[in-house]
Formats: sequence, C-alpha cells, structure tokens
Amino acid sequence: MSALTAPAPVQPFVLSDEQRALTEMVRDMLQSASPTERVREVMMDGGFDQTTYAQLAELGLTGLTIAEEHGGAGASFVELSVVFEELGRRLACVPMLSSAVLGTTAIQVAASAEQQAAWLPDVAAGTARLALVHLDPAGRLAADPGVRASASGDGVTLDGTAGYVIDGMSATHLVVAATTDEGLKLFHVPADADGIERRPIDVLDLTRPQATIVFSGVEVAADAALAGNSQAGLHAALTAGVVMLACEQVGGTREVLARTTQYARERVQFGRAIGSFQAVKHRLAEMLVQSESARSAAYHAARMLAAHEIEELRVAAPLAKSYCSEVYERSTADSIQLHGGIGFTWEHDAHLFFKRAKSSKLMFGSPKHHRALLADVLGL
Repeated sequence: MSALTAPAPVQPFVLSDEQRALTEMVRDMLQSASPTERVREVMMDGGFDQTTYAQLAELGLTGLTIAEEHGGAGASFVELSVVFEELGRRLACVPMLSSAVLGTTAIQVAASAEQQAAWLPDVAAGTARLALVHLDPAGRLAADPGVRASASGDGVTLDGTAGYVIDGMSATHLVVAATTDEGLKLFHVPADADGIERRPIDVLDLTRPQATIVFSGVEVAADAALAGNSQAGLHAALTAGVVMLACEQVGGTREVLARTTQYARERVQFGRAIGSFQAVKHRLAEMLVQSESARSAAYHAARMLAAHEIEELRVAAPLAKSYCSEVYERSTADSIQLHGGIGFTWEHDAHLFFKRAKSSKLMFGSPKHHRALLADVLGL
C-alpha cells in the first residue's frame, strides 16, 4: 500500500532511530555529491544534476513514498520530510519536489491501480521524472488552467500553454491538468510527445528551473487520462508540495543559521569576534528561535499529512507554509547583513540561499494567500 492509501499513525514528534539514520545518510551523501561548487556549476548549465539524482535513486529516495509493489520504499511523508530538510540545506539541483512529491502524489491519488503499476516503477527507479503542469501562463491556478483537452477519435487532443512548470525542462513525463467538457482532468503525457514545446523561464533561483510548456495538437490515448478523481489528485499533490516545501525551507534556514554563526565566531572586528557583540548575539538568537518554531510547524504538518488527518492538515499546511516562508526569507536577509560586505558578493553563497528563499516564498501561493486560507478554516 502507498503512503496515501494506507494512513500512517500519528508519529511522535521526536524522530525515531531509523529516521535519524536516514537524516545522516542523506546529509552525508549530499555533502559529497552536491557541494556548493557543484551546485554553482549545475545551476549555470540548466539546473539539473543528473549524477546526484541518480545517487538519490540508488538510495531509494526518488520513490520513498511509492508502494513497495511498484518498486518504492512504502515510507510515509514523515520520512520524506527528513529528506527535504537535507535537500534544503544543500540547495541540490534535483527534481525531487516536482517528481517525488507533486507528480507522484497526483498519480497515487487519481490513477487506477493498473496505471500506477505501469507508471510508478520507473519513477521509483529514477529513470522517469515527473513534472506537474497546472498553472496558466500568468502563474494562476484558476478553474480554467492553460491547457484544454478535446475529444479526438479514440483519444484526446491537448492545446494551450502552461506556465511556471517546476523542472519542466528535465522531466521525462508530464502530469497535465486540462479542462474538458466534464471538468478538470489529469493526463500522463510523455514530455517529448509530438506537439509539445518546452521553453525555459528566466528565474531568480537558478537552482530550481522552471519552464513554459506549449501544447499544439498533442494527441494522447484515452488511457493517458488518470482514471480516478483528478480534482482530488491535484489538491493532494499541491498540499503535499506545500508541506514538503516548508520542510525544505526549514533545512535552508538551519543551514544559513549554522553558517552565519560560524562566521560570527571567526570574523574579528575591533579585536573581538563579532559574535561577542550584543547586537549580533541577539540577531542570531532570534534566528535560532524562529528556525526551531518553523521546524515544529513543518514537521507537524508532515505528520498530519502522513496520518491523513485532513481537518488538522487544513490548519497545519497553510500555517507551516506561511511561517516557514517568512522565517527563511528573514534569516537569509539577516545572514547577508551579518556577513557584511562579503555577503553581497556573487562569490559568497549567501545569495544562493536568499534567492531560494525568495522564490520558495511565492511558490504554491504567498504567505498572505496561505494566511487567508488559514483564516477561512478557522472562521476568522
């Protein structure tokens, strides 16, 4: 059974021995496979680190929540949240969010058992990479997305333009949200199908590339349509994406804090380490408190996601996304200031985390959007 069809019990807030071992394994692997020098090299060359992604696949992480009968590990979103915190620490240029979360979750919820058996094993093995296509060219998720599906013979024809597709250039398969006469429907489409044109978008964060995808008379078979509830599949995918992105933001926040604290110990001004100055100590203390609060919010949301506590998740997910987004952005901005002049240079890594924080803040909706969702749920 997959993590989505077999709800896990609510797990203790403290990580288990197995989860701590998973953390150490992923951290060690990413420190070796995706150091800053590698990230900078890859982000200037398309933003997809095939070598690191292959290593993640070898460790079974690309199919962590995929059922064992489909080649995955059958783990829960709690384990996946651990992985995403470590990915956030390294800014690894890998399509884990797009494939292991968004695309996989949509298929797990909305595809038939036969479709899952056909599509998910390659995703778990890392040989297939998914991208979710659901926004119009302006980046809006409306009742009418950018793609339209029309009946054509024994299949359907896809036409239209979708924007801001995460890892759209490196995906091998697309999970496409399209409007039909019956409403929204999800389709599983090869990314190299005739009539598909992919264009990279100029983005602030080069470590997470995005694309515009144009569909011009793309013919797909009838069985490419996910057999289940596409609306539920899209909602589940985006909810999982929100929670895992919050966990990634926590990892980035904690890494920024660690690097800034180390710099404050080493940088000497007026004959003293700058970390001994009260103003600097207060700023670092605030960053620590906020990072711990963000981690609590993100891990609570991950636990609710894994346990299928839907009502609690309606509170936990927007709370985690809005708070973690703002904490990550604030921490990266403080880090640049505390590093002084060197923090503003291209050669320093501070701007890489700042740009990831800025782009992640708006992904899946701004903090203001998620606070509005939270207010609606709470009846405020």
